[in-house]
Amino acid sequence: MRVLLTNDDGIYAPGLRALYAALHEAGHEVTVVAPMNQQSGVGHSLTVFVPLRVQKVAEDGFSGTALFGTPTDCVKLALSQLLPSRPDVVMSGINAGANVGPDILYSGTVGAATEAAHEGLPSLAFSHDSFTPSNLMPVARHAVALAERIVWEHVPPRRVINVNYPACPLEECKGTRVCSLTSAVWVNDYAERRDLHNAPYWWLAGEIPPHSVNAGSDKDLLNRGYITISPLKFEFTDTETVDVLVKMGL
Repeated sequence: MRVLLTNDDGIYAPGLRALYAALHEAGHEVTVVAPMNQQSGVGHSLTVFVPLRVQKVAEDGFSGTALFGTPTDCVKLALSQLLPSRPDVVMSGINAGANVGPDILYSGTVGAATEAAHEGLPSLAFSHDSFTPSNLMPVARHAVALAERIVWEHVPPRRVINVNYPACPLEECKGTRVCSLTSAVWVNDYAERRDLHNAPYWWLAGEIPPHSVNAGSDKDLLNRGYITISPLKFEFTDTETVDVLVKMGL
């Protein structure tokens, strides 16, 4: 496979490096276009009012292009300018921290994969439910093997396959489960602090309350030690409410 690899944690992130190594190990052709800096939480945002610049990153066993922009910028610029031909698949990740339920609206990892799907390309987003994993290579190898098993001709167009790994060693995972997203949402909490001038600033905290997580959803299964696979589509038209508004005479 010819793979375009990106993420939102940046080109130096362990998750991206592990997936790069696993793809090469499996004999695939990999091109990396990833953000130079941390871009978690930017969703599907674009850089509009400043130019995009790139920098080559070449190290022992790794080469890629770092972009001073968002994950979506990475995919758009790669497909339109940087790649000599379209890839067979776009992979985004491995993200530090899970992307389940409402996270997909905020995630730059999923945002990059979504942009690829909108371009008609097979697209996967990979995340790991830990911010301090000790060794991501087993997860990366599993992710590559999973991608190789998907028969994309049977997957409807403009879909993202969103995969999350639990925060345990791969050999302790209970298996894979195809599932829907949780309907639970974050309860926001902002921790207020004061700077040296006594002006307030805030850090985003919060959580998805455990009691609100619906059974059998991605968040529930991930918490119970399963690798979750959730197909995503981004058709936003609410056809039910279209009919309601038409009946109102609008």
